[in-house]
Amino acid sequence: MHDTPIRVDHVGIAVESIVDAESILLALGCEKLADREGPEGRFRWVYYRLGDASRIELVTPLEEDGEIAAFLDRHGPGLHHVTLEVADIDAVVDAIEATGVDVVDYADHGYYTEAFVSPRNPTGALFQLMEYHETPERPAEHAMYIGGEPLEVDR
Repeated sequence: MHDTPIRVDHVGIAVESIVDAESILLALGCEKLADREGPEGRFRWVYYRLGDASRIELVTPLEEDGEIAAFLDRHGPGLHHVTLEVADIDAVVDAIEATGVDVVDYADHGYYTEAFVSPRNPTGALFQLMEYHETPERPAEHAMYIGGEPLEVDR
């Protein structure tokens, strides 16, 4: 095992319509932090903060044959992924792979490194692992924590 600090960063919910789903999040008291397109314009994600540090992400497809559209076709709207912030992604990936579960799509994106735990694991959940790196270009919506420690955010 490992002794790497881990916390839930956010949950991602796949939806057909951001506008329709957003009304529920706003009624819950969420504050919108970001509205962006994913890589290559395949999906749109909108990020919200709830309370002091809880976050929820809505994702909707922008292409008919993408991964989010396929998820919605198979399962309908609902929980898509759980993103975990990890202090040492390599230690966590090694521990997961030691259980025989696949970790895929490991990539360094500059201000963070990510990997995905296949949902073909005993929980059935897609876990996104993210190790944030302290860099000046880190977007404000991700600037709340590094390694579990709160950061000062200038807005």
